[in-house]
Amino acid sequence: MFLFRILYAPAYFLLFVGAAAFLVSAGAAPFWLVGLLLAAIATSLVAERIAPFEPQWNRNHGDAPRDIAHALVNEGSIVVLVLLLPFFASLVPWPSLWPTALPFWVELLLAIVLLDAGISLAHFASHRIPVLWRFHAVHHSVRRMYGFNGLLKHPVHQLIEISIGTLPWLLLGIPQEVAMVGSFAVGIQLQLQHSNVDMRVGPLAYLWAVAPVHRHHHLASETEGDVNFGLFLTIWDLFLGTAQFGPSNAIRAGQVGIAGRPDYPENYLGQLAEPFKTWPPQPGFVAAGNEGYN
Repeated sequence: MFLFRILYAPAYFLLFVGAAAFLVSAGAAPFWLVGLLLAAIATSLVAERIAPFEPQWNRNHGDAPRDIAHALVNEGSIVVLVLLLPFFASLVPWPSLWPTALPFWVELLLAIVLLDAGISLAHFASHRIPVLWRFHAVHHSVRRMYGFNGLLKHPVHQLIEISIGTLPWLLLGIPQEVAMVGSFAVGIQLQLQHSNVDMRVGPLAYLWAVAPVHRHHHLASETEGDVNFGLFLTIWDLFLGTAQFGPSNAIRAGQVGIAGRPDYPENYLGQLAEPFKTWPPQPGFVAAGNEGYN
């Protein structure tokens, strides 16, 4: 079991992202990636039963229908975006600058780093700009952490993050095949970030923003939760001064969510409407974000 905890995160990421790269390189239709993502979700759920970090987070919280709705809408929007990528790229008034002579895996690493920079900065801004926080708060409303609810986001915030994150892709003329695998990698990483597997990543925690690092970010605390904004990498938090590499073993049931908002809606439609109910931003908003709407 100890070996499982050590190997789980890198094996999960490399297996599924590697399989996606193989399928795309072989010319497989995009719907095969949908099947692969479903297999990844199922694997995550099983692994959380084999080696749970917090057993209470594995119990039925009545949130599965909501989480499924969020995942269908948000992952579906990513599929649509990737399919429309050639159209958006055609609007760029210069030829592709993407380094297509590089090996595919190097192109993929470049794509992930560029995407990660934009999404992580948008995430950071969403904890400091009241209008953005209204929509991002949906993601922080979760009362437990497990891989599948890493896909939970308000569609407006999803659109904002994707637009900012993929802008370098469009400007550089990324090939659609690289974009497909890069987008798929986001879904895999989000599950690892929010996973309830008791993973042990050792020194990788200083580079890779998986669950032991990201749990700090979901603390229902104005100050303690204002850390670790990176999606894939921790380097952005080092630049921003928001990196927290301390142990997260003490973060358990009852400690995640939005402080001051025990009444936050838990159903899908309620969460879609909530950001508009609090419009315009109320006076007294504190920058960190996790404090609610005080």
